[in-house]
Amino acid sequence: MWSGEQKASAIRCSPRWRTRRTRTSPSCSPQWEHVAAEAATPAGSSISPGSQWGPWTRQGKMCSSRQNAARRAPGTSCARQPSSRSIAFPHQEQLSVDCAAMSSEQLRIIVLEGDETGQELLEQALRVLEPDVLKVDLELEHFDLSLENRRETSNEVVTEAAAAMREARFGLKAATITPEGKDDVGSPNRLLREAIDGKVIIRTGRRIPGVTPVAGVHYPIAVVRMAVGDAYGAEERREQQNGDEVAYRTEKISRSVCRAVAEYSFRTAERIHGRVYGGPKWTVSPVYEGMLKEELDAAAERHPEVQYTPVLIDATYAGLIGGAADAPLVIPALNRDGDCLSDLVMPMFGSIAGAESVLLAFDEDYDAKAVMAEAPHGTAPALLGKDIANPMAMILAGAAVLHYAGELGHDGCDTASRAIYESVLEAVATGVRTPDLGGHAATSEFTTEVISRVSTKIDVWSSL
Repeated sequence: MWSGEQKASAIRCSPRWRTRRTRTSPSCSPQWEHVAAEAATPAGSSISPGSQWGPWTRQGKMCSSRQNAARRAPGTSCARQPSSRSIAFPHQEQLSVDCAAMSSEQLRIIVLEGDETGQELLEQALRVLEPDVLKVDLELEHFDLSLENRRETSNEVVTEAAAAMREARFGLKAATITPEGKDDVGSPNRLLREAIDGKVIIRTGRRIPGVTPVAGVHYPIAVVRMAVGDAYGAEERREQQNGDEVAYRTEKISRSVCRAVAEYSFRTAERIHGRVYGGPKWTVSPVYEGMLKEELDAAAERHPEVQYTPVLIDATYAGLIGGAADAPLVIPALNRDGDCLSDLVMPMFGSIAGAESVLLAFDEDYDAKAVMAEAPHGTAPALLGKDIANPMAMILAGAAVLHYAGELGHDGCDTASRAIYESVLEAVATGVRTPDLGGHAATSEFTTEVISRVSTKIDVWSSL
């Protein structure tokens, strides 16, 4: 139950489902600023350590009980360099330390709250994003995308959230419930993807230290799928024919989305020194699925240095299970195929909660103009309130948002992103694991371990 003050605070918020929380690190002392400015890059890293330190203050009011729970619970592009990391993150691009300019604009992230265990995991990820952990100034603007609120607002909250994301460029989303009824509010994911002009979703399975993968898989496997179109949002109908009921579905894909999937797949493979592998069922569907194959072939000509192995989708599944790859793989896919593929690839590395999912909207040069990251799994109602769900994917989703913010010049974000990625994988490597990975750590316990490691890394890197 809310107190009178909490109710009054909620009434003051406009619109009702939205609130803004600013997290600020004040400027450092002159002496510490000098040390941070002269700090060297950590060994083996191309990321400059963050330089914002000190206590922080929060401005604004909390406007929902779920945000109160979260509080209580513990434009300039930089030159790209080939990755030299020991752990490959295919959606990431390395940044040069000699960027000419950094953004002075405060980082603003749109937080899309969700349902059941999805919301609980989001709250854990927000613990890691606290400025006293990351030493990064950021502003969080919350939208309640729970099923109850989507129904109450007739999806207006989703429209408002998408508009805010287009402006802010960054979003972090919890898992949400998609109701089954055809006359219900439907999936917020499809609405968000369409509203921000999302073209590509990338989900990368990668080795989880200390966890034995399936089928001897060691190299990363990135699934690059269409974000819109295909089976999602298709027009459907049923008719009676000769005493039988027949269902029809009219699907569509566009060349611009096919081209984005193909181009991003080859750019990703080039960054991680991998191979573009797989494809649609172009032999059976040369007009519809053949469009993606045409764009993949064209991208292969533009990127002759990238190894390209086109394989039909059914053979792609068989190949993933039947033999370990000798290099990182990037698999381009239609929307429906990619959804199914990622649900296969993630468990091959130990858990569907082992990696993040990133939605990307592009400018004309295929640079990201809007980013929304989330966990690839659902709301896991059976785990609600048990404090045993794996928060890895949701925490890594926050790291992915920070990575892209760093790309766009937000000071300290790329350092914070790398610290989170390393800390999550190191925590698992040392045996701090949730039950899905064969461990005994609680959700909150795992997050606390990650926070401790992130804080230590940033402290150490700033002193080098």
